[in-house]
Amino acid sequence: MSKIANAFKDGKAFIGFLTAGDPTIEKTVEFVLAMEEAGCDLIEIGIPFSDPMAEGVVIQDANVRALKHNTTTDDVFGIVEAIREKTDIPLVFLTYINPVFFYGYEEFFKRCSELGVDGIISPDLPYEEKGEIVDIALKNDVDVISLIAPTSKERIQKIAADATGFIYVVSSLGVTGMRSEIKTDLNAILTDIRDVTDLPLAVGFGINTPEQASEIGKIADGVIVGSAIVKIIEEYGENAAEPLKEYVSAMKNACNP
Repeated sequence: MSKIANAFKDGKAFIGFLTAGDPTIEKTVEFVLAMEEAGCDLIEIGIPFSDPMAEGVVIQDANVRALKHNTTTDDVFGIVEAIREKTDIPLVFLTYINPVFFYGYEEFFKRCSELGVDGIISPDLPYEEKGEIVDIALKNDVDVISLIAPTSKERIQKIAADATGFIYVVSSLGVTGMRSEIKTDLNAILTDIRDVTDLPLAVGFGINTPEQASEIGKIADGVIVGSAIVKIIEEYGENAAEPLKEYVSAMKNACNP
């Protein structure tokens, strides 16, 4: 069983996201470990980028803070190396494709393999162009996580049939950010996906309350939360570990009532 699949084996997975280098490299390591302790089953680590087009203002601001501290892709690999000294929790990079291209595809995925990065999510890499990286990634045992949005429509089954790791189901139109309600007919989308794949389906974008996590947990295999976690880090800064534990624990429990 792959490490990513392992994250979904005991009930509904809770997947947390944070931006590397916000507020510091050392604190990113601490916060990842705190989130795991509180119940995270898989953690997405965002590689800071100057133009994060799929992100709302909360995660945009986190990217700006990390870049002001001169956080580089090599620094992010260093974060993973430090995390791997403490835990084997599944880790996935969330990155726009330009930092990967600039680093060099072969070298980037080789480093992922060496340090234990299990997958990559690239919001600005469309399905039709993922051939640019997929063979290199899979050769290095790194899953390229597919995103399926409400607008995917006739492309849903094609994307799902070719996916690896898990499928990131985007709950809402627009960018990331906390929403008071999810209006998309997720049941219909999840049914279409399940017609062609047995991969775990995790839903993200907009989820931030235990009530929302509970509802998503009834129909999906995992719940993804980013902006609400990043907002806690923004509010508490270097002292965010305990508030993160409290929040993640509440969300994890809500996924598995």
